[in-house]
This record gives sequence, structure tokens and C-alpha cells, in this order.
Amino acid sequence: MININTLIKEYSMARNRTLDLVEPLFEEDCCVQSLPDASSIKWHLGHVTWFFEAFVLQHYEKPFKPFQQEFLTMFSSYNESNVPHPDPKRVFFTRPSLKTTRDYCQNIDERINNLLRKLTEDNMLQMITTLGIQHEFQHQELMLADLKHLLSKNPLNPIYQPKNNLQITTSNMADPLEWRNFEGGLIEIGYEGKGFSYDNESPRHKQYLYPYQLASRLATNREYMQFIEEDGYNDPCFWFSEGWKWIKSVDCRHPLYWRHEEGEWKEFTLHGLVPLDLELAVTHLSYYEASAFAQWRDARLPTEAEWENAASKQEIDGDFADNNYFHPRHTTINTSVNINALYGTVWEWTQSSYSPYPGYNPKKSNTDKPKSDIWDIAVGEYNSESMVNQYVLRGGSCITPKKRIRSSMRNFLPAEARWQFSGIRLARNE
Repeated sequence: MININTLIKEYSMARNRTLDLVEPLFEEDCCVQSLPDASSIKWHLGHVTWFFEAFVLQHYEKPFKPFQQEFLTMFSSYNESNVPHPDPKRVFFTRPSLKTTRDYCQNIDERINNLLRKLTEDNMLQMITTLGIQHEFQHQELMLADLKHLLSKNPLNPIYQPKNNLQITTSNMADPLEWRNFEGGLIEIGYEGKGFSYDNESPRHKQYLYPYQLASRLATNREYMQFIEEDGYNDPCFWFSEGWKWIKSVDCRHPLYWRHEEGEWKEFTLHGLVPLDLELAVTHLSYYEASAFAQWRDARLPTEAEWENAASKQEIDGDFADNNYFHPRHTTINTSVNINALYGTVWEWTQSSYSPYPGYNPKKSNTDKPKSDIWDIAVGEYNSESMVNQYVLRGGSCITPKKRIRSSMRNFLPAEARWQFSGIRLARNE
């Protein structure tokens, strides 16, 4: 059982962090979404609050009265018929105002705190609250990714966070890329432990690996620039047929936020439009681009089992959102395994399709958690419905809260997605 005072503290810290991320924004920034995969900041704020109203208060508070009945639908991922909201429709939610949405947050916060103090011995309540906190971490990351895409569409090149508020390490030359060897054999992957995990990280299972190698660091902007300059975007030999059709249909010629202006390359960041730093990790790439680059380098992307096998041998350390610097930068090599930035900086594409692990059953959640309709409903929003036409990414990024990451954590995106902080770690057979 979780210590109730610790849980209340974690809830408050997560909510305060969400509100801190919203604080620098104008109200106008918060009600617009710039692509179908994104949501407005105001909707994110309402949605993380909705989770606790819908899955905690509605089941435990007696008597329960909704803050506003319509919020249980409009801030949900589903409509009244339990069908997922098409994200593009959220762009029409000019109301409620940001102030009212903040009032909604405050009201639910007070009621959640009161409820947790009353029902200190309810194990399921504590687990649902923990899930809600993890859900909020997820949306903190989505808020920053969605906001970056939104601000990038503005000719004013808005700055979310001025660099003069940050402690920034000057970029040096990237370390030479070296190859690290890993033995093959029978290994186990998947979540192991008694703390929080999502259903898609289980069950833990055996998997056979052939000997392989991982790059000692992430691919850099300089290396990706060379791929561009050697006409990589115009050579179909490096691309999947679907990827080739995609880059031609959207006229894709470089990573998402690169711009060539007045004879030099620049990059849009949450700190504004800046000169492209060639020594930093390349980011905002689709799976198609990551795979094509790997082919060009006579390498490949790792499988998720290869990645987890390597990552489980080192501590979780790296550039995460907790550093409040929302852009890749150099990190110190972990000397225990001599691999740079397996965690943080950018989500690393793998060649693994996002699919259930052997023995996975979405109806049972693959955990030792007690049977509960509330738990099944809450977890049901997550992963089993997404296990098609997507690829796995690992490790987290510079906008990921560190508490969200485990060696078994599986992110997943469709092959064309680029608005997330996604990059490349090369692999090859030994």
C-alpha cells in the first residue's frame, strides 16, 4: 500500500508542474491546435483534470456532483457512445475559457485531496490515483510537443522559454561514433517489479537475441546533414516503398523544424529560432526517415528487445524535462556501459512493430492488481486499441518527465509521425 501523504504530495507536484508549463502562455496560445494528432493546451489541462473526476470522484465521492456535466464528455477521450473523439473536432472548443478550465482544476484538486485523506486504506483508489499521475506526466510531454508545433506555424517565431533563463552548456564536438558489442542469447524483457507500469510492458517474457552492436551515441545533425547533401531524400534505394510515397506526397526534404534561411540552416525550438547546432542529436524524424538514414549508413535501427537489453544494464540518467531545457544537448557518457544518452534527449525509433507481448490479455491487464471494473475502465483508455500500424520508440526525450521512464517503457507512434522528439540510434549485426 502506498503512503497516503506521499501520494498526495506526488499528486500536487504533478498538477503544479502542469500549471507551471501553462503559466508562460497567452490565453490565445491555449485554445488552438495545429495538427490532427495534437490537442490544444486548454484541452490537455481539462483532460488531465477530467481523469480524476471521471475515474476517481465519480466512483468514490458520495454524493458525486460533476463540476459541469458537459466536461465529462468534452474533456474525455471518448464521446457519449464510448467512441474516441476525433482530435480535429477539439479545435472548435473555444469555450470554456482558460480561467474556467483553471477553476475546474482547482475544484477537482480540492476534492481529490479531501477524498484521499478520508479513504486512506483503499488500495484501488491509490492505484487509480497513481495511474492518473502517470497519465498527467504523459500529457505534460504532449503539451510541450503540441505547443512547439503550434508556435512553429507563427511567422513571429514565438519564444516559449527564453534561453537567458537557463543554464546552458556550450556545445562541443560530438564524440566519435563507436560500436558497443552485446552478446546474444536468451534474455528477458518487460516490466519487472511492484511499482507502476502500463499494461503494454507486460508480461515479462523470454526472447532470443543474436549478437549485435549499438552505436555509442545518437545520430547528430551533422551526420543527417550529410545524408541530405548526398541526396538521400532523392534516392529510393534507402526508403521503404511507403516511406518513399510519403516523402513525395508531403514534400519532405529535412527534419521537421529545420529551416534554410539567408544561406544558413536554422532550427525552430521552444527557445525560439536558433542556428542549427550540427553537433547535437538530430530530432523530429519519422520512422521512414530514421530507417532510410540507417540504410544509408549501412546499419539498421535496433529492435526494442536489443534496446531494452542494453538499457537495463545502466541507471536511468540523461536530459529529461526536469532540467527545464526542452531541446537536445550533450550528455555525459555513462562509463559503466559506455553508451551515451540511452535515456532522455530523444525518443529512439526501433524497428519493432508495436504489438502485444506473448501472453498479453487486455482484459486482465497482465498484472497482480485486484480485479476491478474501475481499473479495467481506466486502463482501457490506453494501449490495446493502439496495437496496430505503429512502431515502438524507447528511452524518453528532453521533454519527458524522468518519473515516466523505465527500461521497459514502450512509446509508440505511426511511421509518419514527426512532431514528437524522435531520433536515431544505429544498430548492426555483430
